Amino acid sequence: MTTLLRLLVLVPAAAALLGLLLARQVALARAVAVVGALGTLGIAAAVLVGQDPQTVGTARLIPALHLGIPGQDAGGLSIPFWQTASGPVVLIAFVVALVAGCVQVYTTWYLRDDDRYGVFAASVSLFSAAMLLVVTSSDLVLTLIGWEVMGWCSYLLIGHWSRKEAARRAAHKAFLVTRVADVGFVLGVVILAGGAGTTSYVQVSGYWAGCQDSASAQAACAAVDHRVLTLALVLLLVGILGKSAMVPFHDWLPDAMEGPTPASALIHAATMVAAGTFVLAQLFDVLAADDTARAVLGVSTAVTMVWGAVLAFGQSDLKRLLAYSTVSQVAIMLSAIAAAPPQDGPTAGTFHLYAHAFYKALLFLLIGWMSVLAGGTSAVRLRGVARRSVLLHVAFLLGLASLAGLPFIVGGLSKEHVIEAAYAGSRAGDATGTLVLAALLLTVVLTAAYATRAYLVVAAGPANPPTIQGYRPSSHPSGADDGAFAEARVIAGPGGEMPAHAGDDLLEHDGPGGRLPAAAATDAAGHDLGRPPVAVLGVVVVLLAGTVLGGLVLFTDLLPGTRSPSGAITAVTVLLVVIGALLAAIASISRAPHPAHALSRGRVDPAVRIVGKRMPLFDNGFGADTAYRVLVAQPILALAHGVAHVDDRVVDATARLCARLVAWTGGLGVRAHSAERPSTGLVWVALGALVVGAVGVLGWR
Repeated sequence: MTTLLRLLVLVPAAAALLGLLLARQVALARAVAVVGALGTLGIAAAVLVGQDPQTVGTARLIPALHLGIPGQDAGGLSIPFWQTASGPVVLIAFVVALVAGCVQVYTTWYLRDDDRYGVFAASVSLFSAAMLLVVTSSDLVLTLIGWEVMGWCSYLLIGHWSRKEAARRAAHKAFLVTRVADVGFVLGVVILAGGAGTTSYVQVSGYWAGCQDSASAQAACAAVDHRVLTLALVLLLVGILGKSAMVPFHDWLPDAMEGPTPASALIHAATMVAAGTFVLAQLFDVLAADDTARAVLGVSTAVTMVWGAVLAFGQSDLKRLLAYSTVSQVAIMLSAIAAAPPQDGPTAGTFHLYAHAFYKALLFLLIGWMSVLAGGTSAVRLRGVARRSVLLHVAFLLGLASLAGLPFIVGGLSKEHVIEAAYAGSRAGDATGTLVLAALLLTVVLTAAYATRAYLVVAAGPANPPTIQGYRPSSHPSGADDGAFAEARVIAGPGGEMPAHAGDDLLEHDGPGGRLPAAAATDAAGHDLGRPPVAVLGVVVVLLAGTVLGGLVLFTDLLPGTRSPSGAITAVTVLLVVIGALLAAIASISRAPHPAHALSRGRVDPAVRIVGKRMPLFDNGFGADTAYRVLVAQPILALAHGVAHVDDRVVDATARLCARLVAWTGGLGVRAHSAERPSTGLVWVALGALVVGAVGVLGWR
C-alpha cells in the first residue's frame, strides 16, 4: 500500500515530464499521456480494492523534515510529508484518476489536429498528479504544493489556445484571482501549522479542535488566543473560496470556458474547483469548532449556489451554462461541510463531490461532441443537435437528470444527503444550517429549470442543418457573415440588443489548423473530426455508468456515516425538481412575443425565448466584471498612482535634495582648496553638519 500511494502521484508526474520532453513527437506524446493516465487509474483501482475502509493506511512521500528554531533546544516545525489512505480518500482518488483517464482518451480525438497537443496532454497529467497529491495528502505542506501546482496548470490549460486574445485574458484572469485568494490560504496554513508545531492533519486537528472543545486540553492551550483559530480558518477559506469560484471570486470560472472542452471537464469535474471541498473535509473537526468560520462559509455558499443557478438559467452559450452550474454545485458541496452537525462529519459534501465528478465530466465531454457536430457551443448553434445520435441524446438527458437531482441516480442521491445534513443542522438550532437549507431548496428548483432548458435546446429545439465540412470563413469586414448576424439578431429579438457572447462562436479566430470559424477554434480542432472513435464512445459509456450507478457506493463502507435520507426529504426534492422543470417547459411553449421566435405548432425556440431580451445581462454575469473594475481595479490603480506620486514628489524629491546638498557642499570644498587663502566657509559647514547629526542622534534616542 505504501508503494502504491507513492506511485499514485509519481506516475502521472513522470508522464507529465516525459510528455513535455516528447511534446513535438505527437504519436509518442499521445502514447505517454494515455498509458500514464490508464496506469494511474490502475494504481488507484488497486488502492481502492486493497484498502480496508475500517483502517487508515499511511505512506511517507519523502523523508520527514524538522525545522528548528535557532537558539532553542525544543520547538520548531515538524513536516512529516505523510500520505494517507482512508475510505473517502481512496474513493475520491479513484474518481480523479478515472476522470483524468477519460479526459486523456477523449483528447486524443478532440485535439487530434492541434499542433500543441503534447503540451496540453502533459499539463493534464501534471494537473492530475497535483490533485491526487492534494487528495492523498495528510500533510499541509504537501497539500500546499499540490494546490499551487494546480493553479499553474489551470493557467496553462485555460490559455492553451493562446492565439486567441479571449483565451489569454481568461487565463490571466483565472491566475490572478486565484493567486490573490491563495495568499489567504498560505497564511492560514502557516498559522495552523505554526500553532500546532506540525503540518500533520491529524495533529493539527487534534491541537486546534482540542483547544476549543476539550476541557483537559484547554489548560495546555491556555496561551492560545481562540481568535487566532478564527483568523486562520477565515484566511484558509479565502483561498478555498477563490479556487472554488465562490462569490465574490466566481467570475473567473465562466471565462475559463475559452480553454478546450477537455480542460473544462477536468477543471470542473474532479480537480481544482473541488479541491477545497476535500481540504475542508480533512480539517472538518477544526472547522466545526469555530462558529464564525462556519458562518462565513455558510453565507458564501448559500449566496453562491443561488447566484450561480440564476446565471446558468439565462446563458446563451451552453458551455457557460455548465460553468455557472459548476459554481452552484461546488457551493452545494461546501455548504454541506458548513451546515453539517459535528457528529455527522463531512460525508455529505464528499459524496456530492464524488457524484459531481461523474455527471459534470460527462456533460462537458458531451458538449464537446456536440460542438463538433454543430460548429459551436452557443444555444443557437446546438439546437436539436442531440437528435443526431441516440447515445448522445440519452447520455445528455441522464447527465442533466443527475444534475437536476432526480432520485435514485448519483446526483439525486448526493443532493438528498446534502439537504439531509443541512436539515439536521437547522433542526439543531444552527442558523447556518437554516440559511443553507433555504438556499438549497431554492437552488433545486433553479437547477431543474436550467437543466430542462438545456435539454429543450439540444433535443426539442429546431434542428440546425449539419455543419458543412470545409466551411470557409466569411470575408465580412467585422469577421462574421450575414447569417451569423442574422442568428445574433434572432437571439436579441426585436430590441436588437445582442448578448455579449451570442456571436462569439460565429466570429473568426486563429484555430489549430489556421483560420477557422471561432466555433471550431473554441470548441474543436475543426469540422472534419468525424464520428468519435470507439474509445471515445467508451469514455462516454463509462461516465454514463458512473452517473447512473454511482450511488451503489452507499452499499460499501467507503463513505462512513452515510444514511438513507428520509422519505420526506426525497419527496420534497422530487416536488421541487418537477416544479423547476415545469416552469422551464411552460416558458418555452408560451406565446412568442416576436415572429422571429415562433416555431411550428405554436412552440418557441428554447434557445432564446425563455430569457429573451434579458440574455445580455445574464451573459455578462450581471455586471461582475464592471463590479470588479469599479470596486477593486480602480481603487487599486488610484492607490498605485497615489503611491507613485508620493514616491516621486516626496521620496525621490528628498533624495534629489540630499544629492544637491552634497554637490553644493562639495563645491564649497573645491572652491576652498582652489582659493589663494583658506576659506572659513567649509569650517562652518562642517560644524553645522556636526550639530545636525548630534541633534538627530539625541532625537532618535
